[in-house]
Amino acid sequence: MDASELKYLELLSKSFPTVAKASAEIVNLNAILNLPKGTEIFASDIHGEYEAFSHLLRNGSGNVRTKIEEAFGDSLDDEEKTHLATLIYYPEQKIDLMLSQEEDEAAWYADVLPKLVAVCRRASVKYTRSKVRKALPADFGYIIDELLTESTHDEDKDAYYRAILDAVIRTGSARQLVIELCLLIHRLAIDQLHIVGDIYDRGPYPDRIMDALIGYHNVDVQWGNHDIVWMGAAAGQWGCITHVVRNSARYGNLSILEDSYGINILPLARFAIAAYEGDPCVAFGLKGNPQLSKEEIDLSIKIQKAMAVIQFKVEGQLIDENPDFELEHRKLLHLIDYDKGTININGVEYELMDKVLPTIDPADPYRLTPEEESVMAQLEQSFRGSEKLQRHMRFFLEKGGLYKVSNGSLLLHACVPLNPDGSLKEVNVFGKTYTGMALYDVLDRYVRAAFYSADAAERKRGADLMWWLWQGEGSPLFAKSKMATFELYLVADKAVRKEVKNSFYELIENEEVIDGIFRSFGMDPATSRIVCGHVPVKVKNGEDPVKCGGKVLCIDGGFSRAYQTTTGIAGFTLISNSRGFFLAAHEPLESMTAAVVKELDIHSQMRTVELVKGRTLVGDTDIGADLKCQIADLERLVEAYRRGLIPEA
Repeated sequence: MDASELKYLELLSKSFPTVAKASAEIVNLNAILNLPKGTEIFASDIHGEYEAFSHLLRNGSGNVRTKIEEAFGDSLDDEEKTHLATLIYYPEQKIDLMLSQEEDEAAWYADVLPKLVAVCRRASVKYTRSKVRKALPADFGYIIDELLTESTHDEDKDAYYRAILDAVIRTGSARQLVIELCLLIHRLAIDQLHIVGDIYDRGPYPDRIMDALIGYHNVDVQWGNHDIVWMGAAAGQWGCITHVVRNSARYGNLSILEDSYGINILPLARFAIAAYEGDPCVAFGLKGNPQLSKEEIDLSIKIQKAMAVIQFKVEGQLIDENPDFELEHRKLLHLIDYDKGTININGVEYELMDKVLPTIDPADPYRLTPEEESVMAQLEQSFRGSEKLQRHMRFFLEKGGLYKVSNGSLLLHACVPLNPDGSLKEVNVFGKTYTGMALYDVLDRYVRAAFYSADAAERKRGADLMWWLWQGEGSPLFAKSKMATFELYLVADKAVRKEVKNSFYELIENEEVIDGIFRSFGMDPATSRIVCGHVPVKVKNGEDPVKCGGKVLCIDGGFSRAYQTTTGIAGFTLISNSRGFFLAAHEPLESMTAAVVKELDIHSQMRTVELVKGRTLVGDTDIGADLKCQIADLERLVEAYRRGLIPEA
């Protein structure tokens, strides 16, 4: 052993000071390698739909019902299984509802507690007792541990287990124990959760989703384009702020800003009312059918228009400041003939759908008025000062990134930018070009610099780059030729609105091209797959989410209600367990209340994507590779002890 290895082993000996302790850990780790791998769940494009997403976490994307079936088989009928499943999903709400229909509360607890223990025991079989114990709640850890280790064949302990349950019921602790058992089942049903981008925009409750993820036991997030623009807004980047506010108004979701994050939009509201007084804002109707009063709708429309105009101005300034972004073609305000109410794009004159633009100076169209400057300064201060928003963005930085390689899966939100011939697209990032994984890595570093760099100029570059990631042609999160926000609002001709997707989507069935992407990320093309979202899969039109013979899995199935008419379903989840990969296509959830009262689960059509021969063990996973390295180190430590190179404590 050389000196550096010996130094490392001396440090390792602090944790394992004897041959016996090191050997015991080797035995433990070797045993773990032979357990079945845990269940991984992949979801994307949740877009603020908290209730549907929360339900899928509670039911483990169907895994909880599977554990009930395994635990009870035909010994319970379907109605009894449904009652039990709903209790597990929503214990706090369901207990009171069930008990209101029971005459003997103690008898109900005596019946339901053993059933929950049986499901919990079934959900825990993939894990070591040590891992299960670490998941146990502090107040009931001893009780649950004893109940989980109950042997149905040990008659000598029957009275002991009955005494535990009787005492729990007699002391008034049964309700909380039911809740803790249900929460433990939630945790054991999903070993690892992967969110493949886009928690924000569209739906009403992204903040609740973020709170749920922050408290989740094992989760990672790959940033989506809608996430990155919120990150930019939190960093005070004006281009990102204008989008976030405008889009929230567009979907009737200003409450996200005000109620969820404490963003003060009162100065903006006053400005919008004054600047567009009497203006019908004909091109700025709201999307969907938000449950708002007429006054709230009118205000949201005016705010949307005010922010759209400010956005076009701010973006023009950003484009001039950042020529490397190559977005000059997105400056359009100077192409408007304000007297005629038309715009000339690529030599073609189009009539504007809304010609009332009182805050734009034709001689200097990208200059903000003093009132607009004041609105933006106050919004920036409010975004930066929102403790809750900053906490959520820190979670993105701690648990997230632009991509992740996990157990042979390349997780990314949208695409790896490609040229039409299938080669990796060279993308200019502040004067240097990058492709493939190197592009992802440099962009990730700049995003983190926006929040963590001590250099103000570097923070600004990172913040501006987040705005570019939202809409730049070479952005792996945007994956289109342009962001046609201006045209969608103001030009009726659909041809000029067209946003051309990156060649990745044209070549997604080309195995040679996809294999080239894997090689760029240092992955084996024979055993790898891409899991992505971003583009809703039109299931109702027969589109298959499984691409390139299973090498690409597109899992945007429309969690967002805004996309469900496009997809025909209400979201996908991809499930990876020890037996293979399975894709669940979900039907809409009526509501959380209906799930509790009517016992309506999310019904899903399960599709087998890939079955493995035998079962995938922990030893076959990335965690297994790490454990094998730990075992090798411990074996070297034992050798050092036995050769007298390191003394035992």
